[in-house]
Amino acid sequence: MTTNNSIQQQIADLVAEEHQLRARLATGEITEPAENARIAELEVQLDRLWDLLRQRRARAEFGENPNDASERSAREVEGYVD
Repeated sequence: MTTNNSIQQQIADLVAEEHQLRARLATGEITEPAENARIAELEVQLDRLWDLLRQRRARAEFGENPNDASERSAREVEGYVD
């Protein structure tokens, strides 16, 4: 079962990976294109997780079951417009 804590841990893990990538780029362990490609993937994953966490919090706030929230597709999440 997914919980807010498990989602937050996934977010923290992805942010840590992002920091590691930037450090590896700075030391020349990876190329900029490789770093950029993985960072782009991480950003999409992070957006999806933040969206899921917001859905869960909103459901809980309004007396609904947070477990009814579902992770949306990258296309849907990345297609949001302010």
